[in-house]
Amino acid sequence: MTDKTIHNTIIIGSGPAGLTAAIYAGRANLKPIVFEGNQPGGQLTITTDVENFPGFPNGVMGPEMMDLFRDQAKKFGAECFFKHVTKVDFSSKPYKVYVGDEEFLSQTVIISTGASARMLGLKEEEELMGYGISTCATCDGYFYKDKNIVVVGGGDSAMEEASFLTKFAKKVTIIHRREVFKASKIMFDRAKNNPLIDIMVNKSIDSIIGSQKEGVSSIELKDTVSGEKTTFECEGVFYGIGHNPNTDLFDGVIDLDNNGYIITKPDSSLTNIPGVFACGDVQDDHYRQAITAAGSGCMAAIDAEKYLEDIE
Repeated sequence: MTDKTIHNTIIIGSGPAGLTAAIYAGRANLKPIVFEGNQPGGQLTITTDVENFPGFPNGVMGPEMMDLFRDQAKKFGAECFFKHVTKVDFSSKPYKVYVGDEEFLSQTVIISTGASARMLGLKEEEELMGYGISTCATCDGYFYKDKNIVVVGGGDSAMEEASFLTKFAKKVTIIHRREVFKASKIMFDRAKNNPLIDIMVNKSIDSIIGSQKEGVSSIELKDTVSGEKTTFECEGVFYGIGHNPNTDLFDGVIDLDNNGYIITKPDSSLTNIPGVFACGDVQDDHYRQAITAAGSGCMAAIDAEKYLEDIE
C-alpha cells in the first residue's frame, strides 16, 4: 500500500527528541507524521521519576511526561502513530519510509530512534528497571542517598557512573567479570583511589533480588573463575556497560561513526544526506539527557523547516 501524499517531514522515533521535533515542526505548519516505534516515548517510559527536567519542580513520571510531549505535538497538528519503521530509501526524492508493506513519502526525514542501554539479560530487569535497577547515574543517583549500590562494568562509563554516584551513596561497589579493565588509566585510577568505591573482579551478576514495592535488597554473584556463588547486599544496581544506538535501519544508508551513532555536522542536526536530520541519543553518545535530546529535536525541526524553504 502506498500513501501518495508527499509529506513535509516524517519523524522516525519518539522520546523527547522526536516529540520536541514534532512540536516545532507542527508549529511551523509542516504537519509532521511521527512513527513512534517499538518503545513509544523512548527510554523515559522505563524511567519512574524524572526530577531534573526544568518546569517540573515536584518531578514527573517518565511515561506521564512523554504523554504531555505527545499531547502538545498533536495540538500543533502532528500525527503520531504507534508504528515501527522497517526500511528507508533515501536514494531519491521524495524519500521513502516503510512500515512493513506500507510506503510513505516525504521531503524531509528526522531520525530520533534513540539508543538502548545494554542489559545483562536477567529476567528481573523487566520488573525492577526503575525500581532499583538503573542505566543512568545522572538521572537516578539522587534517589540513592546514603545507600549501598553497585555499578556493573569495566569501561570508562562504569568508572564515570561510580565516581558520580559517590556524591550520594554511602558505598559504591564496581563489579567486573574480568581482572582487566577497558577503562582508561585516568578514569580507573580516579575510581580506585576514591575511598567510597570498592572494586570486585571476576564476578558476574546471576540474579537481582527485590520487588517493585521494596526495591532491590541484594544480588547473587557468581565467581567467573571458580564458579562459586555468593550473595551481596545492596540497594541499587547501576548498569555502566554502555549503550547501543538504534541505527540498524540506517547502516549503509547514512554515515555512522565507529560505535554506530549517526554523524551530524557541527552545531546542527544535518546528516550527510540533504533533507535527512538526526537528533537525540541516536547521534549523541556524550550527554544522553532528556533535556539535551529535546534541544536537539528543536534544532532538527528548525533545520528541516529551513531546508524546505530553501528548496522551494
